[in-house]
Amino acid sequence: MTLLCLRDLSVRLRGRPILSNVTLDVAEGEFVGLIGPNGAGKTTLMRAALGLLPHEGRSSLAALPPEARGRKAAWMPQARDIAWPVSVETLVALGRTPHLAGWQGLRGTDRAHVDRALATMGLEGLRRRTATRLSGGEQAMALIARALAQDTPLLMADEPIAGLDPANQIATMAVFARLAGEGRAVLASLHDLGLAARHCTRLILLGEDGVAADGPPEAVLTPDNLARIFHVTAHYATTPQGPVFQPLEVIR
Repeated sequence: MTLLCLRDLSVRLRGRPILSNVTLDVAEGEFVGLIGPNGAGKTTLMRAALGLLPHEGRSSLAALPPEARGRKAAWMPQARDIAWPVSVETLVALGRTPHLAGWQGLRGTDRAHVDRALATMGLEGLRRRTATRLSGGEQAMALIARALAQDTPLLMADEPIAGLDPANQIATMAVFARLAGEGRAVLASLHDLGLAARHCTRLILLGEDGVAADGPPEAVLTPDNLARIFHVTAHYATTPQGPVFQPLEVIR
């Protein structure tokens, strides 16, 4: 089943074209890594797809009313500001908001989703801590847990592993891969191409105002694409432990 459908999506910001005629689908069972250099439009694409930016073309999510959209897709933006000194548990419970009617309180099923999200991100011991007093990495994991608690078919995350230590980066990517394996889908913008190559089922490379390449990691992270879009060389190998990708040098 298709969970996100974009057709000829175009975005202009301050009169400058950022994305032109982007057409793609994201289906259940996919962990899609959205990659590309700084300024390629990764954040713009996801925000436009969610109806958070003016755009031309069609997005299946942007066409939905906000309430329905919140039940179809969870969104984790790049900004990690936590405005209120609430507990981690309360912060994560906010992910259940799209499933509640009016001022309805949390039900047993909602609390179960919160408990599961906390456990998944290894935050059970921090549930009573004030979220604003956590480290930056702990706050990032709490916000991922909030998105997980929303329990939507599609999770969209903008640089979700930025600022995490290596163990938590790998663990978070494994969580996303497991969600896809369970039949949901994840679309995440990523700068760590090594982790993207190891965990994503598909990569979408943005560049030149649109989609420069789309396919499995080995078909996207080619020497030609890396030179043309990222201006780097890299080593890519398939090992018994899985794919290994390492950027090497800048092409001047």
